[in-house]
Amino acid sequence: MHVPGTCIFGKKYYNRIMGIRKVELSNEQYYHVFNRSIAKYEIFTSDREYQHFIYSLRYYLAPEAHLKMSRFTELSTKNQMKILNKRDRNNQPIDIICYCIMPTHFHLLVKQNKDFGVTNYLRLVQNSYSHYFNLKHKRSGPLWQGKFKNIQVKSDEQLLHLTRYIHLNPSNSILVDKPEEWLSSSYNEYLNSNEDLCTYKDIIDIDSSEYQNFVNDRKDYQRQLHLIKSTI
Repeated sequence: MHVPGTCIFGKKYYNRIMGIRKVELSNEQYYHVFNRSIAKYEIFTSDREYQHFIYSLRYYLAPEAHLKMSRFTELSTKNQMKILNKRDRNNQPIDIICYCIMPTHFHLLVKQNKDFGVTNYLRLVQNSYSHYFNLKHKRSGPLWQGKFKNIQVKSDEQLLHLTRYIHLNPSNSILVDKPEEWLSSSYNEYLNSNEDLCTYKDIIDIDSSEYQNFVNDRKDYQRQLHLIKSTI
């Protein structure tokens, strides 16, 4: 993939978000999917909650993810790993290219592999986390703002810049200074050239040090834009 010079997701791109119509997503296409908690309620309040959500992202990619997440977590570690280790990257409903989990929302960049793959996958993940969070905090009612939003990625350039935008979310919000300090994202997978939860090496042809420079090149600029937006 060619690494472009300068590009940033601007007002025109994000002005479309609230007006997006839900349409059937297409196989072999890439999408930025995201959702926010209802009333911007903080739904990730501890490391354990972040880890639980990421664990559910991993679990529902497994071909034998037939149990509810609550039942799966009751299995022994050995039996859990038996299910997770059978993950077949050639038979997943979706591929996750990158992700970032924030206190009130999440971002995923995904590729749909099977009909209704993204919709069915996120339904399982979101419902599972809602059940977990409500039970833990003794609350009831919806957790998410509504159905997830999606924007189709239409070029390699857009995809590459979108990974940077997603990975910079925590530093933009001043939750951390450096994006690699935020452990609830896929950024360290990229820096370590490690495909753990994500599948990206056949899509993004850039080595880890070059990618880190690419991300850091816009870190301060995107933080300033975020602060201006927050002030407005």
